[in-house]
Amino acid sequence: MGNLQTQLAQLMQKLQLDDAPAGGSLVVYHKGELIAEANVGYAVPNMLWDKNTLSLNFSTGKGVLVTLIHVLVSQNYLNYELPIADYWPEFAENGKHDITLRQVLTHQAGLFNIQSVTDTADDMLDWDKMLVNVANMSPQTTANEYATSAYSALVSGWVLGGLIEKVMGEPLNQVIDKYLAEPLGVVGSLFFGVPRDKIAKVATLSKNFENFEKFIGLDIDLQSDLSPKQRSSKPILRSDSEKTLSFYRSLSPYPFWQSMYQQQHTAKSTLNTLDIANLYFDMSHVQIQDFKYALVPAGRSGFNYYKPDALMAKIPAANNVASAQALAKMYALLANGGKWHDKQIISKEVFEQLSKINVEGSDAIMPASNPNSMQWRLGYHRVFSLSQKNDNLKTAFGHMGYNGSMAWCDTKRELAVAFVHNFDVTMSTDIRQFAITETILDWFDQQ
Repeated sequence: MGNLQTQLAQLMQKLQLDDAPAGGSLVVYHKGELIAEANVGYAVPNMLWDKNTLSLNFSTGKGVLVTLIHVLVSQNYLNYELPIADYWPEFAENGKHDITLRQVLTHQAGLFNIQSVTDTADDMLDWDKMLVNVANMSPQTTANEYATSAYSALVSGWVLGGLIEKVMGEPLNQVIDKYLAEPLGVVGSLFFGVPRDKIAKVATLSKNFENFEKFIGLDIDLQSDLSPKQRSSKPILRSDSEKTLSFYRSLSPYPFWQSMYQQQHTAKSTLNTLDIANLYFDMSHVQIQDFKYALVPAGRSGFNYYKPDALMAKIPAANNVASAQALAKMYALLANGGKWHDKQIISKEVFEQLSKINVEGSDAIMPASNPNSMQWRLGYHRVFSLSQKNDNLKTAFGHMGYNGSMAWCDTKRELAVAFVHNFDVTMSTDIRQFAITETILDWFDQQ
């Protein structure tokens, strides 16, 4: 399997596209062993990416939160079938008394509307206030009457994180360290609320490099020769260069992309980034009202997840800070049925439940395509691939983030993958995670 390292190193270099000096880290485990690591670019001024670089990973961190839940279920602290209100009595308010942990993990609890919880995104910085607000919220149905789940993009973090703290009587990061990070040997690499003394080491967007010291608000000494021009505060779409388009054509999944595109559109000689991304995400079955309720906090203007106050806050559904190495190790644990170095951290009975597909129908929020289902397990969704037949991925699951980061495992292949980065993109307008996943699966199945 030696040539996977070379292949992924070349792939990561090319996937930097036109976004230097930004970059990222990709880590692959097989049968519990590191078999490939590839890095490119700078995480912050004067610091190159490596597998231990801390990164803001948005919803990819949901995988960390739910894996911790499964460890706690294995140790009988939690039960999937019991109402959350049994552990957290205040949560019973406004019709939530019967909502179970399983319903929250499969996004079938009707707790998706962040706009019903707070009038300003700044409230998300206040953990205690958000727990009170979430405990008092009401479940609701989606505008899409045909959907069988509604992805709780933000609210689920306070529900699950609050539940963990209520049951364990300790801050969330301490519980993560004790029950997940310590057994995996990754203490200091998994956070919901990064310590202040680590802020300067968390990868940031390259547009923040020029005024980095001012941006992070810390007194540090920087002597950087990297001064990219400032860009807008939101990711922007730009035309693909001919170099980028030529690179896409060289990728092993490109024939599948073209075939899929031609089934839906008029034939096109060269597919661009959006053409390819739209093969994986299909907004046609999503009601825009549902989408905004789940993903767009009211009064969000100016809220920046990369700012120190947001990085240090507890926003468990959205502000995970972790390294590719830590995420890959965690998914290597899952790829091995919950066992790590001869220790069964997640019981076999619990693992059988968490890895089983619970939801086959479409999701009201996440615009998954082919099929239009996230195939929710207990907190994890399917792995996105067009070149693989769906039956070949029944044993694969993980979670992606808003910025196109991702981490997943496949229990049949005993494979675990994590990709984190600081490119200024979103998961629906970038193809890096898909190119990486397709390449790894294709390579692995040819061995």
